[in-house]
Amino acid sequence: MTATSTPPEHSKTSLISKEAVAIRFCGDSGDGMQLTGGQFTNTTAVVGNDFSTFPDFPAEIRAPKGTTFGVSGFQIQFASHNIHTPGDSINAMVAMNPAAFKMNIEDVEPGGIVIANDDEFNKVNLKKAGYTEETNPLDDDEIQRRFQLFRIPISRLTRESLAESGMGAKDIDRCRNMYALGMAYWLYQRPLEPTIDHLESYFQDKKGLPEVAAINVRALKAGYHFGETAEMFPARFEVPAAPLEPGLYRKISGNEALVIGLATASQLAKTEMLFAGYPITPASDILHGLSGLKHMGVQTFQAEDEIAAVCAAIGASFAGQIGVTGTSGPGLALKGEAMGLAMMLELPLVIVDVQRAGPATGMPTKTEQADLLQAMYGRSGEAPVIVLAASSPSDCFDTAIEAVRLATRHMCPVIILSDGGIANGAEPWRIPDLDSYEPIVIEHPTVPNSEDGFKPYVRDEKTGARPWVIPGTPGLDHRLGGLEKEAETGNVCYDGDNHDSMSRARQAKIDAAADIIAPIEVHGGVDSSTLVLGWGGTSGSIEAAVSILSQEGESPAYAHLRHINPFPRNLGQVLSQYQKVIIPEINMGQLSMLIRARYLIDAIGINELKGRSFRTRELADRIRAIMDGGDS
Repeated sequence: MTATSTPPEHSKTSLISKEAVAIRFCGDSGDGMQLTGGQFTNTTAVVGNDFSTFPDFPAEIRAPKGTTFGVSGFQIQFASHNIHTPGDSINAMVAMNPAAFKMNIEDVEPGGIVIANDDEFNKVNLKKAGYTEETNPLDDDEIQRRFQLFRIPISRLTRESLAESGMGAKDIDRCRNMYALGMAYWLYQRPLEPTIDHLESYFQDKKGLPEVAAINVRALKAGYHFGETAEMFPARFEVPAAPLEPGLYRKISGNEALVIGLATASQLAKTEMLFAGYPITPASDILHGLSGLKHMGVQTFQAEDEIAAVCAAIGASFAGQIGVTGTSGPGLALKGEAMGLAMMLELPLVIVDVQRAGPATGMPTKTEQADLLQAMYGRSGEAPVIVLAASSPSDCFDTAIEAVRLATRHMCPVIILSDGGIANGAEPWRIPDLDSYEPIVIEHPTVPNSEDGFKPYVRDEKTGARPWVIPGTPGLDHRLGGLEKEAETGNVCYDGDNHDSMSRARQAKIDAAADIIAPIEVHGGVDSSTLVLGWGGTSGSIEAAVSILSQEGESPAYAHLRHINPFPRNLGQVLSQYQKVIIPEINMGQLSMLIRARYLIDAIGINELKGRSFRTRELADRIRAIMDGGDS
């Protein structure tokens, strides 16, 4: 059945229209919260809302059940207008156990809806979550005054709805998330069909488990009917579709967009691609996704470690393919020496760094922007590379294509900086017309380039790149390696003047990339004396915060960088127009350091490292404080 636009006549439930809603599903890591949130997101995409998601899960493979360490959550904000973040506070929370309740209740807005699985708030689970045996938070008067609390025995109701299924207790209990999802679908008028189709396709068609599909569908419908018949909720909510630009849309995460973007770049270049990687959170899904695209000329190789992976990618580039590797912060450190080799060999190489909270192992499932300086300088010697930063899940698609274009044009490594929030978060993506993308032109010489034979380090006047020769091409044999090269000939050379000249030539071809990258654009209050400058995954928070300030009578200008090395040609001129330049970052001020050093601008940083992006209300207040003459 589908959600109806009006409640049944016998119901006392009123219908309330809202412009935006943020809901969070949370429970134990084995409760299927990511699946629940993902299905709610897919259905929201079908309905036509704009949305932004925030999956949040533990790093431990299997934390003790019922403890706060094992809480998994999925937040989605969906709206009838354009939005840029998953939301600050949440309007509704579904908590499957006391630990999930404890870890998430403070994020619920006053008066917000809290649906608690009352069955799980027993003495054992309360103790695991850190409550005393006498303290059940659902009995707390303050909780009951502050929120709309609904104590629903989800576990028992799920078992009752599936009592005649013939399935075991464990299989039935795994369906509790579908029961909760059904209630949420009723509450927010979401149709059931997309999830039913998914369950039947996944369990029945792909897994050959029609009985598992059947009980999940039955639990989903039972949860929906409970909302419809229990007359427990005083209101249900309607969020109209957003006025999105006409076109074909799909839900996409950052890692999915990187997968599709890299495969598309291979097609645009008419050149096969090798992605060599080693599994590491939160980048592993790129390897998984590309492994299914062999028909698009993409080969994948899971190496035994990070160093082997980057070296395999370099080998592919040496052989004339597009070599790509992916990792997160710890793996980027391990790849540093080989990246220096690729820079010295002057071969194209794309490195995807999906940043996570560090240092060392850090917090693998939390997001951060602290690899910027490592991407810029994390190699021995003067080893410049091009550095790009994606700003959103969908932006990863274009960033991947641009990275391949620049790597092959300038014969150098290119680092793509993503982060955990971008990688796992999702948003609507309007599928582009690929005919609008320029081909990536790759030329492999077949004849000597001088009267004295082939000289492998004769450079292109525009790009500074050396020729990319396919090994075995007759008459074009030459020497490669990590030792310094003599200009033009490529012979090993220890002459100081030659080393100085070659180092400057390698830097010059990175600088030459600025000739084709887009100038930075300024938005918001163009006449303001304050510019808010961002990079990477802070884009949505910054745009939302500036929008808040604009509505409140203050409108700073804002701009966002994709190109970190080299910077856009016009960046210095743009910065010079403002009295104050504010740079929010999820680090201790790395872009601020680069901007100060390069342009002698006294940039003011707003910095925090909390494993998530900025809360937009907090960010707006901190920007206003700086505009008014205070500190951040």
